[in-house]
Amino acid sequence: MSDGETGANTNFGIQIIKCRDDKTPVCLSPVTDSTGSSEPFKLKDECECSWIKKDEGLGPTKLRPRIEPWLTALFQSEHLSLLVGSGLSCALHRMTTGKDIAVMEPVKFTDYDAEIKAGANKSAIAAGRAHGNIEDQIRVANELLCGLEILAESDAEICKKAVSHKNELTCILDKFAESILKCENGLISSESKNLEQTFNYLVSFLMSFASRTGTRDRLNIFTTNYDRFIEAGADLAGLHLLDRFVGSLAPIFRSSRLDVDIHYNPPGIRGEPRYLEGVARFTKLHGSLDWVNIGKTIRRIGLPLGAVSIEPYLKAPGLTGADALQLMIYPNSAKDRETAAYPYVDLFRDFAAAVCRPNSTVISFGYSFGDEHINRVIEDMLTIPSAHLVVISYSDPLGRIMKTYEKLGRHAQITLLIGDHLGDFQTLVDNYLPKPAIDRTTFRMAELLKSRWATGQSQSLEDKNDSDGGGSGS
Repeated sequence: MSDGETGANTNFGIQIIKCRDDKTPVCLSPVTDSTGSSEPFKLKDECECSWIKKDEGLGPTKLRPRIEPWLTALFQSEHLSLLVGSGLSCALHRMTTGKDIAVMEPVKFTDYDAEIKAGANKSAIAAGRAHGNIEDQIRVANELLCGLEILAESDAEICKKAVSHKNELTCILDKFAESILKCENGLISSESKNLEQTFNYLVSFLMSFASRTGTRDRLNIFTTNYDRFIEAGADLAGLHLLDRFVGSLAPIFRSSRLDVDIHYNPPGIRGEPRYLEGVARFTKLHGSLDWVNIGKTIRRIGLPLGAVSIEPYLKAPGLTGADALQLMIYPNSAKDRETAAYPYVDLFRDFAAAVCRPNSTVISFGYSFGDEHINRVIEDMLTIPSAHLVVISYSDPLGRIMKTYEKLGRHAQITLLIGDHLGDFQTLVDNYLPKPAIDRTTFRMAELLKSRWATGQSQSLEDKNDSDGGGSGS
């Protein structure tokens, strides 16, 4: 199962929690024969914890008072960023269809297959994975194409191989894009009754982060995914996403549009305008399925969510000559130098500028810490004492999350929620994420009750003192 995956799981595994004043991660083990129990966990035998008694049963009822207020406080940090990995896509797909996402298997190239495979495996090992995948192959094959095109200028035989390799890479990229479309289509076209429920959960998930008052900095959403599930959820939630694209029919990527925002003037009030609620900044760090490189510009095409094929939409006027090779879906998970290419330099500059600030909180969901250039920015962020990192993940099969936790060393600035219960998408939304609304009434009620409780306590003490004084004087 992938990070962030969800489902009707009753056979839980080990859960890792670290929040509030925990000095070290706390491991919870499943209770034997706990199927259907409201308290399916207990403290792992070799672990010690100040807020859990040995053999005490634990479940959402006891974990929520510890987790939810802590996350609520962190979500109101001055600067808040959400980093989303493939775990979100896996969770949504499984919640709707009950099946795992079909991952495209590695391919075999006609020429230079052994070299491409070796290069893919080398980059995979550097990222902490045992073997290269299709994304690693595409990246290496694209680098190889650049080299062949340089050598082709002086060698006719290499020129033929360069053309052949380019055509083959185009076909593979087309299949790769179709595999992403198939994932979207599998969710949208599902006849399951869970489709509406899935998107309701997605809306609640996004709004738990985006429900920030106008006095706070905008939520920043960063994702390494190529699909458009976040955009779909934002549309349903009425959440306006600000990115670097400008235009209506074929928006174009602009480096000068980072600081554009949306304000409004309250009726009858003169002065500076206020931030409009329900607005977030959005950045796709590895590109998107609907981004196309045309004439040295990056444009976003009108590709519907769940389309069967991308080819018809590449034949639209203004996209003459575009093919899958122009799609901005090249993986950038291994070598930092790739992020120096346009438009990735702008995207990663946005990421670093957004998170490396005082009083900044980054929440990662479904991200397995396999991208070194992202990890490096997070490491730099944690050198600021007031910065905080929250890691939420369904699993850690390769151990990269815990290795990164140890490597970062800033344990007091890191919160961990890892496991098939704590990191489960549906369970998280139901029990542990803050209320997905800007609810001033709740805060006012809490202040009122606190005031009344304090007043009541004070009055009781006065009555008691009067009673004591009267007794001594009689």
